[in-house]
Amino acid sequence: MTQNYIEKILRAKVYDVAEQTPLDFAPTLSERLNNKVYLKREDLQPVFSFKLRGAYNKMASLTAEQAAAGVIAASAGNHAQGVALAAKKLGIKALIVMPKTTPEIKIKSVKARGAKIVLHGDSYDDAYSHAKELVAEKGMTFIHPYDDPDVIAGQGTVGMEILRQHNGDIHAIFVPVGGGGLVAGVAAYVKFVRPEIKVIAVEPDDADCLNQALKAGSRVILDQVGLFADGVAVKQVGEEPFRIAQMYVDEVITVSTDEICAAIKDIFDDTRSVAEPAGALSVAGLKRYAEQYGLSNQTLVAIDSGANINFDRLRYVAERTLVGEHREILLAVTIPEEPGSFLKFCKNLGKRSITEFNYRYFDSHNAQVFVGITSSGAESDRHQLIEQLVEEGFAVTDMTNNEMAKDHVRHMVGGHAPEQLHEVVYSLQFPERPGALLKFLMSLGSQWNISLFHYRNHGAAFGKVLIGLQISDAQRPAFEHCLALLGLVYEQQTSNPAYRLFVGGSAQ
Repeated sequence: MTQNYIEKILRAKVYDVAEQTPLDFAPTLSERLNNKVYLKREDLQPVFSFKLRGAYNKMASLTAEQAAAGVIAASAGNHAQGVALAAKKLGIKALIVMPKTTPEIKIKSVKARGAKIVLHGDSYDDAYSHAKELVAEKGMTFIHPYDDPDVIAGQGTVGMEILRQHNGDIHAIFVPVGGGGLVAGVAAYVKFVRPEIKVIAVEPDDADCLNQALKAGSRVILDQVGLFADGVAVKQVGEEPFRIAQMYVDEVITVSTDEICAAIKDIFDDTRSVAEPAGALSVAGLKRYAEQYGLSNQTLVAIDSGANINFDRLRYVAERTLVGEHREILLAVTIPEEPGSFLKFCKNLGKRSITEFNYRYFDSHNAQVFVGITSSGAESDRHQLIEQLVEEGFAVTDMTNNEMAKDHVRHMVGGHAPEQLHEVVYSLQFPERPGALLKFLMSLGSQWNISLFHYRNHGAAFGKVLIGLQISDAQRPAFEHCLALLGLVYEQQTSNPAYRLFVGGSAQ
């Protein structure tokens, strides 16, 4: 079966539309990691992503009858652009089903290449289901984004190019994973030609469908996935990619949102290009892997898989980068409300720089301070600082890995309620499309009083909302049922220390 994939990859017709992208040395990252790091620049493709390789290879293999009937695809971005470009090149009509949450920049890009667009649902799964219905209705061919041998073979040309461009020793190739088409194609080729090279799959820790499937020994469907790296936000790995991954993928590395943001900066520092979160995923995995195994003087290759990022998202990326590099520590510190206490606290920081300091007077006894402090980058540095502050008599709560603190509370400090409100607090993933907020508020009606609401636009398909309501324990099931009917992903946060310390009511 592997032999068949090698033949399909060697015969792939991707170069009618795709470029052989460079394998660029990353000097800054290499020096920092004490390894030779190379970036496979798939962000330089005509659609700024590797996806056109598989889409074109599949469409170029269609029969004349299939081509005449046209093709359908479901995608929120990169695959859609690949199918649209391939269709234009081959003279095939294309219909792309995209979620209503798809940013306008991606919709315009697909339209500019001549494809017809249907907006349906709030997620990829909604768009996929509708696309399959249209296939049955219109008799068109569905172009799957990853679970198809011809698509996998097209993506496999990335691995073929890497080995042609670097014929020396390579310790490992790091590949981002969503549905698994890219890692399947790369692994099938690399393990046939150079079996000593490790193929490392990289996934977000909140969307690790391949990781979970390999642990279980069969494909699993994740209950929910994180949406920051939207290009790989897939609940279930493809059937054929999983079969190949079981045989040829050496390991799966999972990384956090902060680590992905730091990797976007790493790529920018070495190339002056801006990767999308999914595009920087493999670099984040490479860094984690090198640290985990203490690698030095090895050659490591990461696939920079795409650069389709909305400009508005860069603010969020910049906010999270320092934490992702382990160079910022976020703490909640209780300081006596008395003269000289701030000075004592700052003296304990020594020569460290303060990146953020939020405080508002609340009572006459203690002050709650939300503070960001620079770090050396070593994990032990954070623990040593906390121990030092505790020894000096300060009460400290570590907020460095508290998502609610980083997404919401750091922007709300000083917002303590003046009295006990009996409120329940939830974090929600909120669809970014016209009318979504109004629909949500109308669904709540006048049943519950909203006592807290915080939202910031991050330029993504889904925003994040923190909401507090004055509801009793008996009313909570009804409210959560309302959220479920709206299809919102939610988590109760009432006991989160970031909420209790900085924005909760005075008696909570």
